[in-house]
Amino acid sequence: MSREKKVENYDVVIIGGGPAGLSAGIYAGRARLKTLLLEKALVGGLATYTNEIANYPGFPDAPKGEAITDLMKAQAKKLGVEFKLTAVSSVTLEGEEKVVETFRNKYLAKAVIIATGGRPRTTGGENEEQFLFDKGISFCATCDAAANTGKHVVVIGSGDAAIEEGMFLTKFASKVTVSVMHDEGKMDCNEIAREAALANPKMDFVWNSVVKRFEGDEAHLKTVVLKNVKTEEEIPVDCDNCFEFIGYLPNTELFEGQLPLTRNRYITVNEKKETGIEGVFAIGDVTDKWLKQIATAVGDGAIAGTAAERYIAEKEIFDTKIMQSEKPGLIYVYNAIDATAREFLATIEKIEHQHAGNIAVNRIDVYKSNGLALKLKVDQVPAVVITKGGEISEKIYTLDEATINAAL
Repeated sequence: MSREKKVENYDVVIIGGGPAGLSAGIYAGRARLKTLLLEKALVGGLATYTNEIANYPGFPDAPKGEAITDLMKAQAKKLGVEFKLTAVSSVTLEGEEKVVETFRNKYLAKAVIIATGGRPRTTGGENEEQFLFDKGISFCATCDAAANTGKHVVVIGSGDAAIEEGMFLTKFASKVTVSVMHDEGKMDCNEIAREAALANPKMDFVWNSVVKRFEGDEAHLKTVVLKNVKTEEEIPVDCDNCFEFIGYLPNTELFEGQLPLTRNRYITVNEKKETGIEGVFAIGDVTDKWLKQIATAVGDGAIAGTAAERYIAEKEIFDTKIMQSEKPGLIYVYNAIDATAREFLATIEKIEHQHAGNIAVNRIDVYKSNGLALKLKVDQVPAVVITKGGEISEKIYTLDEATINAAL
């Protein structure tokens, strides 16, 4: 016999507790929205594994990632955000009421913010798990390059990211050894990057090679053992650290079939972090974006938290005021920077007086937000929308007092 799940209601449910999700929570909490953040593993996400973060504004002493994300979590909690450490088992995103389910609970939300992030693709080499993140295997040259000043590092991969990040590492490291699975001179990156890498005196290449295993002690990686794919010969490379750049896997399995995804399975969003479904936003590394950093994730969260607050507020206005059914409605949609549209406000006021309280008049300025106009499916502004019985009966794009009165 299946157990009935406990049902709880929230304004916003955030899925994922990395820097993006925490930032969204801070903004949603600050807007006094009832907000829940769900994280299946560790609040702070992959950033917590970074030993030094020297490029996040306001932290010149390069603290550990965990120090920064702990402050974010404390701030979100102070603003009323609730945290639950549990995995999401399913979501239903269509419709006005979003459903987010875990093993024990069902959460109903007006808006959902997806911040599930991703994970770097790993080599699958022996002992790899033992040295991930702070024990010798890294995935972000921008984050960890400075810590490798004067050291020997190994780079796995030959795509654009691998070669460009490897070139960046040569600004700090004394030597960068690149493992390439192809024949000598052949790489997966663009030709300009290939030529620059081959000409870089700090870069050395091991051709026709893949990772066989990682060796070291309990504290740190010491050797990357490569294998020649043609001869099976093992090639031990003693090093201080290893960087893997062989791809990135967004955590989007939950949303397949519900949200539009790119070929590489990232969620597509617009500048407001809106997905293809109203009231559903996506942020951080789970989205199709150029730069994946804590700073950009925090910016995404700020946008989505603000956009979610605006969406909820506009939806309430739309449902209770704009689309009221008590009397015929006149909705004037305009842009305040349009002089002609501003002048027509006087005519709208005149029509309102003529009907002496028998119509409901609403004015929507799209200058700061076009959310309500989009809900009305207005193709252009200025426009007048006439409603009757809580339904749109007519849209008028040629503004004329007599035409509007006739429609009412």
